[in-house]
Amino acid sequence: MANRKDVAKLAGVSEATVSRVFNNIGPLREETKQKVLQAAQHLNYHPNAIAQSFARGKSNNIGVIVPYFQRVNLMTTHYFSELLSGIGAKLGEFGYGLLLLFQSPDEPKDYVKLFHTQKVDGCIILGSKDVPGEVEALENLHQLQLPYCLVNQTFSGYPFHSIDAEHFDGSLQAVSSLLMNGNEQIIFLNGPNEFSNSIERLHGYETALLNAGIPYNPQFVFQGNYSRKSGFQAAAGIASLLPEIHAIFAGNDRMAIGLMQGLGEQGYQAGHDYALIGYDNSEISRMTSPPLSTVHVPLFDMGQLAAEKVLQLITQGTMTEINERLPVTFIERASSQLKTTYTKQS
Repeated sequence: MANRKDVAKLAGVSEATVSRVFNNIGPLREETKQKVLQAAQHLNYHPNAIAQSFARGKSNNIGVIVPYFQRVNLMTTHYFSELLSGIGAKLGEFGYGLLLLFQSPDEPKDYVKLFHTQKVDGCIILGSKDVPGEVEALENLHQLQLPYCLVNQTFSGYPFHSIDAEHFDGSLQAVSSLLMNGNEQIIFLNGPNEFSNSIERLHGYETALLNAGIPYNPQFVFQGNYSRKSGFQAAAGIASLLPEIHAIFAGNDRMAIGLMQGLGEQGYQAGHDYALIGYDNSEISRMTSPPLSTVHVPLFDMGQLAAEKVLQLITQGTMTEINERLPVTFIERASSQLKTTYTKQS
């Protein structure tokens, strides 16, 4: 097997010159560079990727920061698994690895430190939210021009790099569908306000009501934390409204499914006693009984695009603000199509 010394001998240059060519270090004459590359091709020589990384001061790893909650496996959820699959697929195309970095909610945010301690070339931040310390940490990251990208979170008034989806439009589509089916009021089970997508979905809900000439009533808005458990827990309060209101929009499929279970225990069935729409188009949404109407969010594509943008920041060094949003699509299934009159099951 050929080595660097063999390439240097055939090209008539030093081993140091061969190293500089493959690591793209320092000024090199084009003639010299071509000699080395032709010699390497002739000898079928391929430089060691690890050695190249050290020579360039790069790890070829991208850190992906995800929230950590004790006894909660977020990696099994549709949301995180789709995002990570998209990120990993795109990084793999360019020879980069994915390094998962877990951060607990109470842990002080210092994204810059991760570049030094974890030796990553860039980072993608999942689960970021508008809480004290987060904006400051992101400002430090942005000011140092380190390659990063937020996913599914934006901060109004700040030029942070982000890839997001059209959550306002997704909410507007879902709620408008319920209104067009004859529902005069809609219950909304939203997520925490620390997430920009929660705020955008609330605005979409309000706009759909406004377009229909229906006043906004905060008593019809409930809040969960995007977990199935929080949807189940919200069922008690929502059930008290069902005799008068027969349509519900949930901020994600997990809460919607938990809500279906909780209301089912009280004798209410989706698609029979109330119309229900979730959000995300998770795989399980097609397996519920009845199948759950939802809004498709292209999470895999969002992950791919975020990875692509971080790699561009690494190779091109541009600091033009990245702020792209992908379209979403309402998917109607049986859960939002009432078949009978509104009667509670015994």
